[in-house]
Amino acid sequence: MTVIEVKADIVDNDTGKFYDWIGWDAVYPGKVSTLLDGADEVEVNINSNGGDVFAASEIYTLLSQHSGMVTVNIQGLAASAASVIAMAGDVVHISPTAQIMIHKAWTIADGNADDMAHTSEFLDGIDDSIMNAYVAKTGLDKSELSNMMAKETWLTANQAVDYGFADDVMDFGRPREPVLNSIGYPQVSRAVVDRWKKAMASAEAYEKQKKTAENRDAEIVGKKELQAKIDLLF
Repeated sequence: MTVIEVKADIVDNDTGKFYDWIGWDAVYPGKVSTLLDGADEVEVNINSNGGDVFAASEIYTLLSQHSGMVTVNIQGLAASAASVIAMAGDVVHISPTAQIMIHKAWTIADGNADDMAHTSEFLDGIDDSIMNAYVAKTGLDKSELSNMMAKETWLTANQAVDYGFADDVMDFGRPREPVLNSIGYPQVSRAVVDRWKKAMASAEAYEKQKKTAENRDAEIVGKKELQAKIDLLF
């Protein structure tokens, strides 16, 4: 199992190398490509505010083209470009405390009216490209997704599953009782097994404390005996 951590800014390769040089965390296509090389099953853990949309697109493509199983775990926040990467999972799990945030692309521009109009068209194209990843995962139509992005939509775990951005909410509860198909004696309940494990752990801890105390007492006695022998010499 190869684990890829998306826990920082998503940047292009050159910026990623600079981040590495100064010791900052970063996620970039080159790093992901290296991790995927020779990998079989892949697990992607996400908690990121996003970043460069084209770098995220390349990472999304790398994961989507990977021949092995890709499992995505949204552990905290999959926002902006990070939400695009999340859509590459064959299966997408989301923590009950996590969220997905989608919005329209933005940039900083200057120039005359023609420049602004060109930038607006450029951003519309980016939004349309981003929506392709969302459509492929959720099956929602672009008009609905465009409206959600325009409003900067924050999805809770359950909402993410309802809309199709994630497949299920992670369950951190106690192990469920097994469903049995047996004609013999019923298995011991999970609750009994859990109590036994706690009792064994307590007993083991007690034995360690007892042994430590015995060793300490033996050390004290040994020092006293040694001192007594030394006293006899003088």
